[in-house]
Amino acid sequence: MATLPLSSTTPSTGRTENCFSSYYSSSISRVMEFGLKNGCNSKLLFSSVNYKPMIMRGSRRCIVIRNVFSESKPKSEEPIIEQETPSILNPLSNLSPDSASRQSSIKYHAEFTPLFAPNDFSLPKAFFAAAQSVRDSLIINWNATYAHYEKMNMKQAYYLSMEFLQGRALLNAIGNLELTDAYGDALKKLGHNLEAVACQERDAALGNGGLGRLASCFLDSLATLNYPAWGYGLRYKYGLFKQMITKDGQEEVAENWLEIANPWELVRNDVSYSIKFYGKVVSGSDGRSHWTGGEDIRAVAYDVPIPGYQTKTTINLRLWCTTVSSEDFDLSAFNAGEHAKANEARANAEKICSVLYPGDESMEGKILRLKQQYTLCSASLQDIISQFERRSGEHVNWEEFPEKVAVQMNDTHPTLCIPELMRILIDVKGLAWKEAWNITQRTVAYTNHTVLPEALEKWSFELMQSLLPRHVEIIEKIDEELVDTIVSEYGTDDPKLLMGKLNELRILENFHLPSSVASIIKDKITCQVDEDKKIEISDEVDGLVVVEESEEGDIEKQAVEEPVPKPAKLVRMANLCIVGGHAVNGVAEIHSQIVKEQVFRDFFELWPEKFQNKTNGVTPRRWIRFCNPELSSILTKWIGSDDWVLNTEKLAELRKFADNKDLHTEWMEAKRNNKQKVVSLIKERTGYTVSPDAMFDIQIKRIHEYKRQLMNILGIVYRYKKMKEMSAAERKEKYVPRVCIFGGKAFATYVQAKRIVKFITDVGATINHDPEIGDLLKVVFIPDYNVSVAELLIPASELSQHISTAGMEASGTSNMKFSMNGCILIGTLDGANVEIREEVGEDNFFLFGARAHDIAGLRKERAEGKYVPDPCFEEVKEYVRSGVFGSNSYDELLGSLEGNEGFGRADYFLVGKDFPSYVECQEQVDQAYRDQQKWTRMSILNTAGSFKFSSDRTIHQYAKDIWNIHPVNLP
Repeated sequence: MATLPLSSTTPSTGRTENCFSSYYSSSISRVMEFGLKNGCNSKLLFSSVNYKPMIMRGSRRCIVIRNVFSESKPKSEEPIIEQETPSILNPLSNLSPDSASRQSSIKYHAEFTPLFAPNDFSLPKAFFAAAQSVRDSLIINWNATYAHYEKMNMKQAYYLSMEFLQGRALLNAIGNLELTDAYGDALKKLGHNLEAVACQERDAALGNGGLGRLASCFLDSLATLNYPAWGYGLRYKYGLFKQMITKDGQEEVAENWLEIANPWELVRNDVSYSIKFYGKVVSGSDGRSHWTGGEDIRAVAYDVPIPGYQTKTTINLRLWCTTVSSEDFDLSAFNAGEHAKANEARANAEKICSVLYPGDESMEGKILRLKQQYTLCSASLQDIISQFERRSGEHVNWEEFPEKVAVQMNDTHPTLCIPELMRILIDVKGLAWKEAWNITQRTVAYTNHTVLPEALEKWSFELMQSLLPRHVEIIEKIDEELVDTIVSEYGTDDPKLLMGKLNELRILENFHLPSSVASIIKDKITCQVDEDKKIEISDEVDGLVVVEESEEGDIEKQAVEEPVPKPAKLVRMANLCIVGGHAVNGVAEIHSQIVKEQVFRDFFELWPEKFQNKTNGVTPRRWIRFCNPELSSILTKWIGSDDWVLNTEKLAELRKFADNKDLHTEWMEAKRNNKQKVVSLIKERTGYTVSPDAMFDIQIKRIHEYKRQLMNILGIVYRYKKMKEMSAAERKEKYVPRVCIFGGKAFATYVQAKRIVKFITDVGATINHDPEIGDLLKVVFIPDYNVSVAELLIPASELSQHISTAGMEASGTSNMKFSMNGCILIGTLDGANVEIREEVGEDNFFLFGARAHDIAGLRKERAEGKYVPDPCFEEVKEYVRSGVFGSNSYDELLGSLEGNEGFGRADYFLVGKDFPSYVECQEQVDQAYRDQQKWTRMSILNTAGSFKFSSDRTIHQYAKDIWNIHPVNLP
């Protein structure tokens, strides 16, 4: 049955018109004609409200339906259906929760909305038919949700993110709809197992790591808690990449998640917006600026329904796909044999949404990334504004825009929302600058996810000026007003202080001061700093010039920075986010403190009211309820209900059973069953055979030096070396058996990260084939790590490593997932580890390493040549260099850990400094694991203490403190 789109756009205006009121306020019937067995026609009427079919006939007729399943699956053979109102003709005619109706719906989609040949019912076809059947239910709730939102016209939040790492959707959707048993039974009757069918789904390649997974958890919580919200992202054709592990390490190939199709999405060809690049800005007779010429593309909407748990609320993830109209195809060039030229415009448009995070080493790569970011911002804001105008009716009051719209920027990627919203309000809607700026600041908010300088985006001013000329004009004016604010706040009496603040706070880096401010400061050109030095502003050199007076009274000028070559002019996106928004939040308590005290200290001093903390969370539905059903059943049994799925505070009740032997027995059995699944996964993906009796020690993260996978593998090497120096009896007495599992992708151009992957696989190849060691130690790198792999590994985990250099991980979310599933963490006091340790108890967390406040001093000590390496660290490096892990040279990898200074040297991430503490802590892990009663108790207390880390709690805080939105229950 056809479905109405959420909205429709008038091509001439780009305005989105309301289709809900007419859809839901009257019963509009549709006519579908079907051929009958005797050649006559009967008309089937479907009410758009209740979807109940009625047969219009003058005499009794029978309809014969050919059952394709009976031919391919004898064991699910059914007789030919002869009935008066066959439900197979309409999947919505009797879409009740029972398995029979679900079976009928699956059969309908297998025959009438197929992606496969009709002569079989294989697992892939079963998946698509089941997914399309589930989507029918989602669409009903989805349309009802937004019909109600249109009617109520409440404030709505819009979450903009370059990543949404969703994972597989089938089990999550039927779980949230409470239809797992119904679909399991229906598929069983059709000859298939639900789990096997679900495994046919390919992970949506729309994200890479924690940033994207967090965004998906937030959407789940928003829907579950009935908050009016929408997600916006890009529909990447290939995602990041599919990771292959070969003898040379990591290799990248294009991800193929869309090759067969995505059954969850609906293309909205009537919802598209024009996106412009390049061109020039001219002043019109109307007094407005007009951005003309250049390159024009279109962003088309693809919608994905996001269901809540135990609620009808189903919100939307709108993904943009880029293209051009058919008029941009140069038919003359094609007929002349210039085929590439003929398709150039389309190719340039479509490549914007080809790959997540395209390599930006080249200028072409930088341009493509900036195009991606602007496409996300422009298309999303045009859509948001279109919805606001439609809901406002004939009288649009722009002052109400922040009262109806909250825009959350997930990291700095959507920063261009700020100048784009200003552009639309001023150039298109005709608002004055002051009014538009007030609206923008009240609408937009920014989540910071990093303290790494390279991740605080800076864009070339020259590149941005070429690609987005109007936005650069707007940014320049915002920067000019910011300079005025800084001068007003700090005055000009202390030019050194003022220049320091300007250098730190300005959006535009390496720029001359605006003339108005420069003239004021030049009045104090010889302001005394101390007895020997004076301050001067030079026309030739951007920034501060020190003026030294010699004994003879001569003045010598020394530039703080060399004037030639001049540093590149940059746009600091994080600064623009802070200036242009009303709230800035970190994602863990320690991270938010670092943001306020170090990363954006000067901004915090200027606007302390803007800064908040919102500790991350993960959805307990996907990360316990659905991925770990055995543990879920245990929790429900011992807590007394399944209320914990929505109210994770209930998990704390497990604490009173932490020493119960019956619970211990059930807990350990569930963990072992989950480990058996991972044994099979490892065999399938790597060929290695591991023992389920060994401890499963897991580190699954994006490969990065600050996450210190290198320290983990060096610790394993040290362990292996010590084992080799012992007798078999000594080894067995000292070490518990371990399977050390790694997973994660190294960015394609991150050479050092790829060296780490290669080293891990080399170490594994040696250790895993050493007969002396056997099952006492195994090292496994699981290729192409994604959400579905995590859903197997996390329930099976016993020890998980979260060992980043203190103060460098913003939060982490996998640490929360592991803790929820009864895994014990070994880690530093970094990110959310700090809060997890507080909640689960210090005795149930293995802590090691330097503290965040010590890091700067330790790096300074290294730079001054005062660092003395520990003998055990020097020993392990020498062992690696001995060639025991093959002929590959690890000089470049190990070189990053040596020396006192230099790029890529001096052990910036303090692997060597923390290594002795790490080795000692691993010995404590072994000792604890030998006492399985103690270990199980620790495991139970980790789950009990994880209640704080639900994304439901995080979303409640965002809704109350930043977005000012409220739950809306559907009637």
